[in-house]
Amino acid sequence: MVLQSHTPYPQARSYVLRLHRDCDPAEGRLHGRIEHLVSGSGVEFSSAQDLVDWLRSHAAAGTSSCPRSSS
Repeated sequence: MVLQSHTPYPQARSYVLRLHRDCDPAEGRLHGRIEHLVSGSGVEFSSAQDLVDWLRSHAAAGTSSCPRSSS
């Protein structure tokens, strides 16, 4: 067995996502809070687009270097 020296999910790229009890993604209601584990920075979001926008800006600011999506 070969152990990898780099974890595929480093802490610098870890977030806590908390969905509000009243959200219903199936109905298009997505809101909650996301926080970056290392820096503690976070934001409340009221849509999937708000969530993705914050993740993109957070990564672009250099706080978390996220890999590019393959899609």
